[in-house]
Order: sequence, then C-alpha cells, then structure tokens
Amino acid sequence: MPIELQAIEVLPKGQQQYSVIWMHGLGADGHDFEAIVPELDLPDDHGIGFIFPNAPVQAVTINGGMEMRSWYDILEMSLQRRVDIEGIYHSSDLIEQLIEKEINKGIAAGNILLAGFSQGGVIALHTALRFSQRLAGVLALSCYLPTIGQLKAEKSEENQSIPIFMAHGTMDTVVDIQVAKQVFHGLEELKYPISWQEYPMQHGVCMEEIQDISQFIKAIFFK
Repeated sequence: MPIELQAIEVLPKGQQQYSVIWMHGLGADGHDFEAIVPELDLPDDHGIGFIFPNAPVQAVTINGGMEMRSWYDILEMSLQRRVDIEGIYHSSDLIEQLIEKEINKGIAAGNILLAGFSQGGVIALHTALRFSQRLAGVLALSCYLPTIGQLKAEKSEENQSIPIFMAHGTMDTVVDIQVAKQVFHGLEELKYPISWQEYPMQHGVCMEEIQDISQFIKAIFFK
C-alpha cells in the first residue's frame, strides 16, 4: 500500500457534503491554491471541503535532478516531453486513497471533484477517468495528458459522462497550448463532455478563469 499523502484542508463552516481534491503543480505544495477558496465566491453554506495534497518529494530530471515536490518525473522539455509514466500511475494511486478517505467520511463519490494545475491537472484527469466509482467532475488547468493513449483501454465506464473543464493560457511557455488542445480533442473523440477555455495569460491562473471555475463548481454541486 502506498504511503498516505499529507494535505492541507479547508473545511466548510457547516456540514460537509462535497469535496474538491486539488493538486498543485511542479515544485509547489498544497498551500499553492489554498488562497483560491475565498476567491471562488461560493455561498456561505456551500458545504464544500477543499483538500490540497502535497506531492511526494523526488528528483526531477529537467531540473538537474534537484529534489522537489513532483507528481512524476519529467525527463525532457521537448514539445511533447517524455515523462515518467510509472510515476503518474503511482501518484494516481495516492489520490485514489484520498478519494476513498473522503468516501469513508461519508462524502458520496458523486460529490467529489478532482482539480489540478499543470502536473496536478495530469493527475486529476488520469485518476478521475479511470476511477471505479462515478465522480462529480474534473478541473484540468494548464495541463496535458501523457497517458491518453492508455486511457482508451483503461477508462472507467462509470466516469464516461463526468463533466471536464479544461483551461489554458494562450501565452503559456511551460505547457504549450497546442499540446493541451490535442488532449482536449482526443478526449472529445472519446465522447467525454468536455469544455475548453483559454485566457491571455502565461502558465498560471487569472481572475476570469477563477470566475469560470466558480461557475463550473456551482453548476456541478448546486444543480
């Protein structure tokens, strides 16, 4: 059994009914998106718990082997970039543990949304689309999906119809927007209900995007 991830939790004032598990990008940590919660302009009684896990610390090849928080190793900075596929599966197993932990707390799987930025978005997509129980949806921000080829054989029918929000900056020099668009079209071809948004920004998050994320979360949890 893999080790359990440490996480920062932002719990609602009242009873928790929903969970958002949000993965950070390379070299960041669980605090990276903690401040986004009040910016989402959710109602006071939203009942959503936010879980921001810390990725494992490991050596990252493109950064000279320096150890940092990373969901998987990145082996080269080419346009398509070779990555450690085994590492993606390992981190996905760790996120599945967090999902099971939320379910054991009494949160229905269908009330759990996975979100992630950059590397974290890879893990959110990879995990959600293979998970054995129906989840609420996926936020995939400024990311791509190195395992889309494997997805065709491994996808979960339970999560074939979950909504996916995919967003990217038009000036992103870290993850090329064309690579992300290829993933978007690939998921479209696999018949996932996926939406695409792009913003005039680099590899980050902007206020317009946060507003769109807020609308996506509200549409899923407060139908």
